Amino acid sequence: MEAALYGPGGFYVRPGGPGPAGHFRTSVHASPLYAAAVARLLRWVDEELGHPAELDLVDVGAGRGELLAGVLAALEPGTAARVRPYAVERADRPAGLDPRIRWVQAVPEGTTGLLFANEWLDNVPLEVAEDGRYVLVAPDGTESPGGPLDGPDRAWLDRWWPGGGRAEIGRARDEAWAGAAGSLERGLAVAVDYAHTRGARPPYGTLTGFRGGREVPPVPDGSCDVTAHVALDSCAGPGAVLLTQREALAALGVSGARPPLALASADPAAYVRALSSAGEAAELTDRAGLGAFGWLLQPVGIPAPAWPGAGGPPAAR
Repeated sequence: MEAALYGPGGFYVRPGGPGPAGHFRTSVHASPLYAAAVARLLRWVDEELGHPAELDLVDVGAGRGELLAGVLAALEPGTAARVRPYAVERADRPAGLDPRIRWVQAVPEGTTGLLFANEWLDNVPLEVAEDGRYVLVAPDGTESPGGPLDGPDRAWLDRWWPGGGRAEIGRARDEAWAGAAGSLERGLAVAVDYAHTRGARPPYGTLTGFRGGREVPPVPDGSCDVTAHVALDSCAGPGAVLLTQREALAALGVSGARPPLALASADPAAYVRALSSAGEAAELTDRAGLGAFGWLLQPVGIPAPAWPGAGGPPAAR
């Protein structure tokens, strides 16, 4: 998986490729409402931190920098001027990217602000186990039984994915997330991904591939994305909050409610714009789609957002 995604000619580092947007649709690509919601979250973090002179925004697994560009555009100039945006991505910096965005290959240490990882953890390579043994895979995707599990991987399964059968060992993702969240001096770390929890692990796992907008077999030859759902509950550290995307975006002011019909008569153009926005919001919050994604919020040195309910980031801010 590591070689297929990030090795020479790997799916995510191949020069000249279209990036993730050319192969699958994420919330970032679905609507600018998503970047606007992250901008609201950044404002809330800024307030909790007391408006520092420099406010870090770290996008882990940044693709081609689309989310950072959208957040910067959604911020008022005064706040945007204090933001230090970092795009963490193994691919080369794309041409034409906003020069304010720092392009780095590793999560920077000692930041203060918001670290946001949208659909990053599902591409952190992991091992697959079946009946107490590792699953080996050939370059053409053919699987065969491997050796018995080592102690740490077996312990992870016993705690987080009990019951035997086929499972995806999330220990590497736990460690990757702990490292990313631990890079913050103060602020909030957020991971967003398609996920499952201990009480509802998929019995046959979730390993799959994507190419050109279609789901394909997870052949590790660099021709497709190789991905698996994330055990976000095992990643969560002390004080973390787990929500669905639908809940999180509702707290950040994203609503799929249709505009009042009276607006169609009073201001037809505004009605059409509001109707389009409502449709995009509905896609982002769909219980059977993007709205079912998990949000893991890990506060570092600040209180956890009180979502849902009072005390969360004001939607209108």
